[in-house]
Amino acid sequence: MASSIQQAKLAGFAVRLPGVARTEMLQFEECYEANRHRVYALAYWMTENEISAEEMMRNVFLRVFASSHQPTAEVVDRALIAELREMGPLGTLTLECGTVSEVLNVRGNIKRTDLEQAVIKLPRTERLVFLLHDVEGYEFPKITKLLGLTSQEAQQALHQARLRLREIIAQAY
Repeated sequence: MASSIQQAKLAGFAVRLPGVARTEMLQFEECYEANRHRVYALAYWMTENEISAEEMMRNVFLRVFASSHQPTAEVVDRALIAELREMGPLGTLTLECGTVSEVLNVRGNIKRTDLEQAVIKLPRTERLVFLLHDVEGYEFPKITKLLGLTSQEAQQALHQARLRLREIIAQAY
């Protein structure tokens, strides 16, 4: 026969852990609410799959809550990067766009789906640097700390990602 905790999990109810104080539960809830949208969005862009993104988000918060009694956004970010590293290599730059001979005009009426497909085509590290900097608004020092890149490597990754995005979008039009 299933225990009451297993029954509650099967029923879809949150279960209070006996060793977790009420104040910790409130901190966990606040951390989850403050970070869940960002974690899911980044996980989705990196996995390209809603179910995988939800699973990754769950794993990130399980990792955070197991390791910290006072979770912060930085702890959540580190847990997300750890999950992404388990999925595949991260931190190696692979794009080498050549020098630009002409400026590609991609400011027209671009469809959102074309932009989304272009982002997905970027290599993992460059995609993550682009998402962290241009979408989430992270500064380079924070990106370099998270990914273990030098400042120059992070800036190069962002520049190469932007160039490649322009190339992909220009080819679509």
